[in-house]
Amino acid sequence: MVSHSVTKTDKRTGHSFNPRVQYVLLMSFSVAIGMAAAGGAFLFRWMIENFQHLFWSGGPSFLDMAVSSPWWLTLLLPCAGGLVAGIIITRWAPEAKGPGVPEVIKAIAVRGGVIRHRITFLKALVTSLLIGCGASVGREGPVVQIGASLGSSAARLFRLDPSMLPVCVASGAAAGISATFNAPLTGTLFAIEILLLDTEMSYVSHIIVASVTASALSKLFWGDFPTFEAPKFIFNNFSELIIFFLLGILAGLVSIAFVNMIRLSEKAFDSIPIPEWIKPGLGGLILGAMALKIPAILGVGYEAVNMGLTGVLPLDIAILLLGAKLVATSLCIGSGMSGGIFAPSLVLGAALGISVSSTINMFFPELALTHGQYALVGMGTVVAGTTLAPITAVLTVFELTYSYKIILPMMVGCITSALVVRILNGYSVYEAKLLRQGINILRGHDESVMVNIPLKEVMETEFDYLHTTDSLTKAAEMVLNSEFPHFPVLDEENKLAGILTLHDMRDFLKTTLDLKSGTEIVDTLMVRTIVSLPADSNLKEAILKFERTGVSFLPLMNKDNSVAGIIKSKEAMKIFRDRRYKNKILSAAI
Repeated sequence: MVSHSVTKTDKRTGHSFNPRVQYVLLMSFSVAIGMAAAGGAFLFRWMIENFQHLFWSGGPSFLDMAVSSPWWLTLLLPCAGGLVAGIIITRWAPEAKGPGVPEVIKAIAVRGGVIRHRITFLKALVTSLLIGCGASVGREGPVVQIGASLGSSAARLFRLDPSMLPVCVASGAAAGISATFNAPLTGTLFAIEILLLDTEMSYVSHIIVASVTASALSKLFWGDFPTFEAPKFIFNNFSELIIFFLLGILAGLVSIAFVNMIRLSEKAFDSIPIPEWIKPGLGGLILGAMALKIPAILGVGYEAVNMGLTGVLPLDIAILLLGAKLVATSLCIGSGMSGGIFAPSLVLGAALGISVSSTINMFFPELALTHGQYALVGMGTVVAGTTLAPITAVLTVFELTYSYKIILPMMVGCITSALVVRILNGYSVYEAKLLRQGINILRGHDESVMVNIPLKEVMETEFDYLHTTDSLTKAAEMVLNSEFPHFPVLDEENKLAGILTLHDMRDFLKTTLDLKSGTEIVDTLMVRTIVSLPADSNLKEAILKFERTGVSFLPLMNKDNSVAGIIKSKEAMKIFRDRRYKNKILSAAI
């Protein structure tokens, strides 16, 4: 049987395209995105290491640098970094504030994948400076935003179809994670489970290609060295699953505390009547004061994770680190710093796992639980709770150990943790941050399709309209001759003043037999209660507006109250159906 390719025509540009050819071209483009994201991740880590060596005393690890540095440096350096970062974020890159992942989700869901070009460099600069100065934040979230920004910029520079932007953004984000951990599966699942919200599954192969490309390049940059000193995982006693289940419950509670503490910290800093750029400096000062007693809270915290994995982290230090890292990271994120929560979640998980195994060994020494194994599972369970992405958490830890025996304990702990958070709290740390911005991200393919279509791309810019001073006779003639007798009415400054429809004209047409004899003007009959949308809205907002109001069309307004275009209700639904069908075509096998 011979299969015939289907050629489509884009109504917006008038250009024809073959979906399968476009699929193959995008696959090649994914390789380029993977290479760019890997380069961005390498540059980001290089900047962090150079800032650390520039600011702190010498030592084999960052924790050794912090411990051997004078007290005044520990106290003041996080504050200085916070002040510089605050200026840059406030003036030039508000999107760089925070973990990075919520901003990428927002860009995909609200702006169709558009991320400003400057974010790539400024996010790397600000976050590397903060981590170099000791901020208690992670580097993975920023790497996600850096990779996503590179994917978005590349797609727009090469003028790809706007519908391809989300997959390019997701590919860049996946490549960034893959390059950081040398974990292509983790990068892929992260993009699908967290960023794309279970949608756009037709593009999973493109994300995989970008992720694998970045992983291969990461080995070229850093060699085949593991991020963590993961122990060999031995699991033969299935009764231990009960303990892993309890660990999952505790991890879920820790995750809820983490999410709520970040929220409370943001609320507290918002209430302080000082300029926004000063707040990260204030957070850094408080962090430095805490670090005088507990220096392990500074920086990414991977030294503490490795101490837990090798089993040398004592119970009292693990408990202290669990509480202190929780407060320190919440403080940094809440004050407006740039940095991720993925790495702090790993630190919290390792400390929690050590605390659980050490406590159980105290009461039941015959069990002889291995601390490193519980630290490893604890890392995954807290990540699953904070991100509500249990599959990503399982794959992350699996790719650190390459042991199939860890999968069952990880699944028990991670699924339990995610369920506890979903039942008791309802939202991940990323979803909670977006909710505080008034953005409710719903999961589902159709939802994503609607959100990813800006009305500027599909609105009608050529349409019939009337002026307030036009006669009703002229309006009646337009009604009789128009296929869509619904008109925006403009004033003398060409600003929207009202709406005139066939329904409004009925009484006039019934009583006026001779159209040429009418003296009334449109201003006397038009409807002044206007249902409209800003021109930068998306298709989801338009369809919701149509459903709630029952109007047949919406004027799309510029900021100066001029009409940029219109969108009709029937056309809006047709565009949605066409775009959904196009996604299904693109998912067909080549």
